[in-house]
Amino acid sequence: NLDAIISVGYRVNSVRATQFRQWATQVLRNFAIKGYVLDKKRLENGVLLDENYFERLLEEIREIRLSERMFYQKITDIYTTSIDYNKDAPTTKDFFAKVQNKLHFAIHGHTAAELIKERASSKKENMGLTTWEKAPSGKILKSDVGIAKNYLTKDELESLGRVVNSFLDLAEDRAKRQIPSTMEDWSKLLDSFLELSERAKLDGKGSVSAETALKFASSEFEKFRILQDKLFESDFDKEVKHLLQDNENKEKD
Repeated sequence: NLDAIISVGYRVNSVRATQFRQWATQVLRNFAIKGYVLDKKRLENGVLLDENYFERLLEEIREIRLSERMFYQKITDIYTTSIDYNKDAPTTKDFFAKVQNKLHFAIHGHTAAELIKERASSKKENMGLTTWEKAPSGKILKSDVGIAKNYLTKDELESLGRVVNSFLDLAEDRAKRQIPSTMEDWSKLLDSFLELSERAKLDGKGSVSAETALKFASSEFEKFRILQDKLFESDFDKEVKHLLQDNENKEKD
C-alpha cells in the first residue's frame, strides 16, 4: 500500500529509492509553496479531460466575455477556469491581489492607488472623475472617489478594453486547441502577454498603499462636497426652476 511504499522509499539505499525520495521531496515542496500538487503530464495527455470539458470551457469563456463584469474581474474569472483551481491556494491569493494593479500599470504606468492619489482633487471639475455611479448628471458620492477606474480617460478605458479582450482571445484560442491551463499557467500567461504587448510591467506593489489612496480621496471629497452642494441642482430643483420660469413668462404675457 501507499504507506508501505513511502516507508520503504525513505529507508532503502538504492538508485531507485533515491529517485523516489527526490520525486517525493519535489511533490512536498510544491504542496508547501503552492497549496496543491498537479500531475500536469497526465492532464496534457488527455487522461482526465475529454471533448465535453473543452466545449464547456469555451462556453464559459464566451460567457465571461459577454458579461458586464469589470475588466479586471473578467481576467480573474478566466483564472477560475483553471483545471486545478483552488480559491485558497497561495497562487490564487497572489493573482487576485495583483491583477488589478498589473492592468492599471500596463495602461497608464501607475497602480490603482497611485492613480487615485495623482488624479483625485477637490479643485478639479467633478473631482477629477471621468465617470461615477450617477453620472453624468447625478451627485458624486464618497463611494465613487475610491474607485480607480472612475479616473481613467476615454483613451485609457478603450486601451484597457483592448488588452482584456485580447487576453480573452488568448483564453478562447487555448480552449479551442484543447490546451488545459493551470493556475500557474494563467499567472505566467498574463505577465507574458503584457510583456509581449510591450506594456509597462509592474515590479513590486507600487509607491502608494490602497489605504493611503482611499484616505486621500476621502479627504479631497469632503472639500469637494461643500462646493458640490452649493452648485448641484437635483431633478426637483430643476423642475421648480422650470415652473418659476413658466410663471414669469405667463405674467409677462
